[in-house]
Amino acid sequence: MSILDLEGNVIMGGGSALLRETIRRLVGQGKNRILLNFGEVKYLDSSGIGELMASLVSLNRQGGQLGFCNLTERVTEVMELSSLISIFEIFDSEDAALKGFEEI
Repeated sequence: MSILDLEGNVIMGGGSALLRETIRRLVGQGKNRILLNFGEVKYLDSSGIGELMASLVSLNRQGGQLGFCNLTERVTEVMELSSLISIFEIFDSEDAALKGFEEI
């Protein structure tokens, strides 16, 4: 499993493009179980949500997994407002995510 510790903002033109490139690189290397740690993310916009959705679809097509952990209050709000929070695998902590990924 690959763990990406995100920080700052995952927004159009910035963090979302870097996130896309990083996930594509990992998938290209055959790493299809990815955990995104949002503990240091201050803001997530619709572009960031779009990248997360595209990554989820890409990984699902390859039999992979995309999980999130340590969602900040603001990121949780944005995901809830987008009504997409229920389609992502979300864990309270990195340890819980590691155990959750092992079960699948």
